[in-house]
Amino acid sequence: MKTFALTVKCKSTRGIVAAISAFLASNGCNITDSAQFDDQETGNFFMRISFLSEEGADLETLNRRFSDVSDPFGMQYSFHDEAEKMKVVIMVSRFGHCLNDLLYRWRIGALPIDIVAVISNHFDYQKLVVNHDIPFHHIKVTKENKKDAEARQMAIVEETGAELIVLARYMQVLSDEMCQKMSGRIINIHHSFLPSFKGANPYKQAFERGVKLIGATSHYVTADLDEGPIIEQDTVRVSHAQSPADYVSLGRDVESQVLSRAIHAHIHRRVFVNGSKTVVFPASPNSYASERMG
Repeated sequence: MKTFALTVKCKSTRGIVAAISAFLASNGCNITDSAQFDDQETGNFFMRISFLSEEGADLETLNRRFSDVSDPFGMQYSFHDEAEKMKVVIMVSRFGHCLNDLLYRWRIGALPIDIVAVISNHFDYQKLVVNHDIPFHHIKVTKENKKDAEARQMAIVEETGAELIVLARYMQVLSDEMCQKMSGRIINIHHSFLPSFKGANPYKQAFERGVKLIGATSHYVTADLDEGPIIEQDTVRVSHAQSPADYVSLGRDVESQVLSRAIHAHIHRRVFVNGSKTVVFPASPNSYASERMG
């Protein structure tokens, strides 16, 4: 039996859950996990269901039949085979802690993705990536060639069939055009607990302010720099006895964990964009241990 996932977004009204449950039951499917959220402010409804197809109904059949359910409610919906790994392109510059962490989690199976390429504007991690049998692409980015560089990056995304771009401390600002084209499909890690302490050196700013918590934020990339819908955040306590270098070291650990958790949520279709925010459903018990692995 195959395990599928169904994600639904629509305007809230009575009967949605009943209609979906009845449809799955009538098509020989058994629900194994379900989460839903009704946003009272926007009137939007979000739902994610995992289910077993016990009588052989495939995705094509379910997708075709579901229109009778979706149309009356104006649903945006999608069926997914949970065994299929999402194709991901990772982009990195000269800070390698997030890349190393993602490669480790990918290698041990804690992050079930298919890394189809790593793109960098430097050669620092070429050997590391190639040693993992992953294609490495060096694309230098300057003010003069930025448009052509992004065209090459997008060509790699399209040629590999990648569904997600992960900015693992990629220190280049993406164009509005690229952000719009890949809307909801680019995840960034920001080395700060947004929205405070923006800029090039947030740890120094935090140190100078004597903060007791530092953190990291993973969000979808939009044309507004570091203003995209937030997926995941975390913090770590610091004290007056620690130095800016200590902040950086602790911060890198938090960044790595926050980014991996954001990716994990996205690839399992647990994240829904809700205006300038997100709805993030919790992981099922089966995936919780691997997702929280630090």
